[in-house]
Amino acid sequence: MKNTLTLLGDISPATFLRDYWHKKPLLIRQAIPGFKPLLSRQALFDMASRDDVESRLIQQNGDDWKMEHGPLTKLPALKQKEWTMLVQGVNLHDDAADDLLRQFRFIPDARLDDLMISYASDGGGVGPHFDSYDVFLLQAHGQRRWRISAQKDLSLVDGKPLKILKNFKSEQEFVLEPGDMLYLPPQYAHDGVAVGECMTYSIGFRAPAFQELGEAFLQFMADSIDLPGRYADPALTPAKHPAQLPEELLSQVTDEINKMRFTDDDITIFLGEYLSEPKATVFFEPAEKSLTPARFAQAANKRGLKLSRKTQMLYRGKHVFINGESFGVGRADKAVLSVLADERRLDKSTLQHASADVMEAFHNWYEDGWLELS
Repeated sequence: MKNTLTLLGDISPATFLRDYWHKKPLLIRQAIPGFKPLLSRQALFDMASRDDVESRLIQQNGDDWKMEHGPLTKLPALKQKEWTMLVQGVNLHDDAADDLLRQFRFIPDARLDDLMISYASDGGGVGPHFDSYDVFLLQAHGQRRWRISAQKDLSLVDGKPLKILKNFKSEQEFVLEPGDMLYLPPQYAHDGVAVGECMTYSIGFRAPAFQELGEAFLQFMADSIDLPGRYADPALTPAKHPAQLPEELLSQVTDEINKMRFTDDDITIFLGEYLSEPKATVFFEPAEKSLTPARFAQAANKRGLKLSRKTQMLYRGKHVFINGESFGVGRADKAVLSVLADERRLDKSTLQHASADVMEAFHNWYEDGWLELS
């Protein structure tokens, strides 16, 4: 796979982030020269038929759009025009797709979402739309014509199963060949239509809504709230207006609720667990071969370790997060675990510095399918 310098044409990741990220589109001709699809058409169809893979089938007939959620066991004929199949999270199921996604790690893992593959027959697409997140659109097979627009009018057509822009007005147009890639910032209107049979790989990023984060954080903190005592009003006087909320009740409860304070640590642990939590469709396969801790340590020290494709591992300060779980570590253990998180693997020389506690955690993760022997 090519490095990020090639991936972004002749500009560096730092220049890309400064001048384009969240700001304006970038077309990169031959971002990956000579790129070939990582999966055959049939392999992609087979993947879409599985119940542990998220997929959708979209068909267009003039202004009529239909969408069907997978598993997709029956697809339209290849010669039929104007249909598209979308397969999400291909990186979770294929090593080559995972390797491609990891080429975009100049963006932090906490923001990197997944690699989606779109297969389309001639004329196929999902209509003019916008995404709420950044996206790289890499052409893998055939040609796709992209029309894009910085328009501010993002109103949608009512009553459609897809979010289709009501008043799309194209400002620029490109035809992408295999290896070409188009970057689009959030809220940028675009419409991609297959020119003949084509496959497009979308590298998407996470941009959770603050409302969603706020609700999840309050649920997360619910178990740790500690407000001892009970309301009392020993100086109560006769009520003139029995149905009115008493001032004393309101004042006391306000004071108690205001005692709740959320620390940076609370938010760090919440975010680390939230952003490393596997999606509902992700299932881990336990290790095929169960090893005793001693045999596992012996094999790991000989071969090294690597994270499963499906594992998300993050860290911040003394906290380490893996697949929705968190724990605090000391400085020496953190040094080993941060290498595993950043490199997604550990060679045998780095493993020599792993403590007994870390090796015990590694053994548990291996048994659960979160970690593999290299």
